[in-house]
Amino acid sequence: MESDDRYGTAGQGAGGPGFGAGVPPPPSHAPTVGPPPSGAGLRAVGAGLLNLTGLGLGYALLGRWGRAVGCWVATGVLLFVALPADPDGVPAGVLVGYLLVLVLAAADGARIALRSALAGSWRPVLAAALGVVLLAVPAGGVVAYGAARDEAREEMLLERLAGGDRRVAAASQQPFGTAKGEYEGALGVYRALDRDHPDSRAAKLVPDRLKAYYDAVSSPYAAKQHCEAVEPLAYLRSLPGSVGGELLGELASWPDEPLAESLYGCGVSRLGGASAGGSAEFGELLRTFPESASARQVGPAIGGRIDGRVAEVKGSDPCAATEALRGLRSTASALPAESVPGLSAKAAKGIQDGVYACGVDQFKEKKFGEARTTLAGFARSYKGDGRAAQARKIAIAAEIADDRPAAGKRLPPSGSPGGPRMELVISNDAPNAVEVLYTGPVTGTVTLKPCGDCERYSASAGPRLACKAGGRSYPKARLQLPAGDYHFLYKHGTGATSRVDSYAAGSKVQPGYTYTSCTYVVERSPLGLDLPTLPDSVKPASAPLVSPSRAGSSR
Repeated sequence: MESDDRYGTAGQGAGGPGFGAGVPPPPSHAPTVGPPPSGAGLRAVGAGLLNLTGLGLGYALLGRWGRAVGCWVATGVLLFVALPADPDGVPAGVLVGYLLVLVLAAADGARIALRSALAGSWRPVLAAALGVVLLAVPAGGVVAYGAARDEAREEMLLERLAGGDRRVAAASQQPFGTAKGEYEGALGVYRALDRDHPDSRAAKLVPDRLKAYYDAVSSPYAAKQHCEAVEPLAYLRSLPGSVGGELLGELASWPDEPLAESLYGCGVSRLGGASAGGSAEFGELLRTFPESASARQVGPAIGGRIDGRVAEVKGSDPCAATEALRGLRSTASALPAESVPGLSAKAAKGIQDGVYACGVDQFKEKKFGEARTTLAGFARSYKGDGRAAQARKIAIAAEIADDRPAAGKRLPPSGSPGGPRMELVISNDAPNAVEVLYTGPVTGTVTLKPCGDCERYSASAGPRLACKAGGRSYPKARLQLPAGDYHFLYKHGTGATSRVDSYAAGSKVQPGYTYTSCTYVVERSPLGLDLPTLPDSVKPASAPLVSPSRAGSSR
């Protein structure tokens, strides 16, 4: 103990406390060669762990402040890039670069601590323990950043969901045909969320959104706009094939009943038009939902409508009822016979009655041209109908009345009156055939052949010379007519030109007379001057024999 004191005293006198004369103090750093200082391994672990935190604390304890600042800068760059959290996270290159910086900083700090003597005194065990504890900082940061990134991703997905909702809302304000693209775009958003992010909050909201989607697309059905609802409901019914029944759940089969109802409702609304109204919708209904309640209503609906129109044939507008029956027959004919048994034939019978009633109504309404067309068509189409002969008579009267309205004051009688009949002989002094139509107590038509040697007359010569050439045989027709007022129409046929006019006239046939009539053609004035009006075609001159009066046409 003494020698130690003396050595210490001597040392204090010569070179400072604790050392003897001539002994230098220890170096402030460990030598670069030779074995590491005592406890260097534990210090190296502590410095490496402290640098691995990204806070540069290992360099700070070692007094290497420049390198510590470099760690702080690297960490700051990472935070600048990473914050705020992005759904896509930190770019992989930045993350790999930062991790490489941390590894290099940890290795460099451990190397320096292993080879250098530390200024001051700090406990290696405490440094290593502190490094382990502080590793929780970057680890916690990773966890917190992951949570922030996940939340950002959730927000992004929810915004996508909201975007799909906005597209549905916008599309619901437009007709389906115009908005179909918007609807498909919104559905694509919902499908992608469910397929690509099934565990996200947005994906869990997709089923509710699909219910709202179906409500928006099918809104015409909810408003009972059946024809407008058919296309969107058919679209919804097709979705399980592309979207999948698992995602749609109960919605997959929901459109069936509404679509069947809409097809039926739309078909009923189109029944009775001029074309086969409703046949497309009814046909689709019967093919797609043959066992549905709506399909079972098709036959009764068409049958009831036919019965109603048949009753209307006897009403004030038989023509409209007949047109409706034509459309109903077309509809029934376009559908499977087993679905509408006997309805086409029922409609056809109603049409037959309706055509006759329509023609008669047109005649009474003074629509003579239409009446002639309708009833002439009836007589041709329904030759076996007991009304065909009367239809021909009314058609003849209508044709005469079209030129001579007095002929249309009343319908021609369906029968022939009794009593005596007077003979009317009609001669043709024209180079073309002539059809003579007449109506009165009896109605009919007769055709005279052309007169081959006959010529056209001047306006003044016709009344004097027609049918009076000696030795000439004129084509003749003989009619036996009851007494009464008659109306005639002379129609020039084969051999006539468009400049030959038909000629209508009226005459009274009285008992006890024989009547003659002559038809001929008068040349028009080359100067376009008006020609004198021709007299009525039939007039008695004396009883019992009558000289011929004249009937002519101008050319």
